[in-house]
Amino acid sequence: MSVAFTKEDSAETAAETVLPDRVISPHPNLVTEAGLKALELQLRLAREACEAANAVEDINERRRLSASPLRDVRYFAERIRTAQLMPNPPANGIVAFGSLVTFSRDDGRTQQFRIVGEDEADPAAGSMSYVSPVARALMGKTAGDVVNLGGREIEIIEVG
Repeated sequence: MSVAFTKEDSAETAAETVLPDRVISPHPNLVTEAGLKALELQLRLAREACEAANAVEDINERRRLSASPLRDVRYFAERIRTAQLMPNPPANGIVAFGSLVTFSRDDGRTQQFRIVGEDEADPAAGSMSYVSPVARALMGKTAGDVVNLGGREIEIIEVG
């Protein structure tokens, strides 16, 4: 059927509403229990946004409104499918996935972060990805250990 007989403006308009998939990390998808729940919530919200977009009568507007939620549905469904739920870290004082680590930097700053999965990481909220350079340097260390990272020193104060 010719585009002239459809309600959409053009074939280009239809193609513009299909967004490329979000990039999936090549690292194992390790998650905390809270991280898995957050992924499930994001998937539910994306599906609800798709349903709301599908209620719009105008096909061009429906495609525009559903493009981002459809991409998110694909992303979060894949992240949940590949999620590897990690146990809580042991209380042995060794930095591991899920640990809350307090450390001081050689410039005098003291920081505290929980080491979590990539989708859960939010440095502003006090969590960092287990694949970040700082987390990688801290893994397996204990309170009192000093780690050299990029020419700077980090001393672990507490592991919880």
